[in-house]
Amino acid sequence: MIDDPFSTPRKITGTLTCPFRGEEITMLLRHADVRAAARDWQTFSSDDPFHIPIPSEEDVRSVRQLPIETDPPEHSEYRKIVEPFFLRPKDPAFISRITSLIDAAVTHASSCHEIEIVRDFALPLQSQALAHLLDLDVAEADRWISWGIHVFRDGTSKGQQLEDYLRERLEHAATHPGNDFFSALHAARYQGRPLTQEEKLGFGNLTFAGGRDTVIHTIACAMHYLALHPQALTWLREDSSRIIHATEELLRVFMPLTHIARLSPKEASIANTTI
Repeated sequence: MIDDPFSTPRKITGTLTCPFRGEEITMLLRHADVRAAARDWQTFSSDDPFHIPIPSEEDVRSVRQLPIETDPPEHSEYRKIVEPFFLRPKDPAFISRITSLIDAAVTHASSCHEIEIVRDFALPLQSQALAHLLDLDVAEADRWISWGIHVFRDGTSKGQQLEDYLRERLEHAATHPGNDFFSALHAARYQGRPLTQEEKLGFGNLTFAGGRDTVIHTIACAMHYLALHPQALTWLREDSSRIIHATEELLRVFMPLTHIARLSPKEASIANTTI
């Protein structure tokens, strides 16, 4: 069993006010309230650059992350631009490629006397899978691996290595277009016009921040849990159909991104709390 640190306030008020780097954030703790706020974008807006993740990220990035830091209808229009890439995991050929990556990673780990699960297993696996997702040479993964386990805060670069990389790839796509993610951004149109450089950087920034660190941490947490609970691993091996539901539960309990913020442009009330 996993302890729930929010059990008492969830039952009593449904909210909890917490300080995050000088900001007082009202957290919604009940599923129904979270769903209601997420759907009511006029009252609880995502149009708040740098503040959607908590804590704020003004000190580690210079662009708005797209499409997450926008509201409808802009959100839907932006999302359509990159959706073909993020629907690829449903493609059998893509699934086969990722399955081969996982098989190779597990085989390598099994051959080692010991292995550091975050940097030597989760990070390479995620980086190689992302290269396939973005239709880039898998050799690109080596560069991403060198950034460490957190694209913004691992080391002293404050995310600058990511922005420099994105600019470099976008410049290459402009002169050598192909079928990759950056070429798609270069060719994309938004409301009848080409994307601005800032918009392209915003898509790239979210792709690496949201599709990188979260995956690394999720893989590591799942491996850690199974290592501590060998009976759970035995239970999964008895019936492989259980893996899907187990994966959903592992994602829920060990969610690497625990907060998504909204801004109230006007006074609002939810869960008997005034925002």
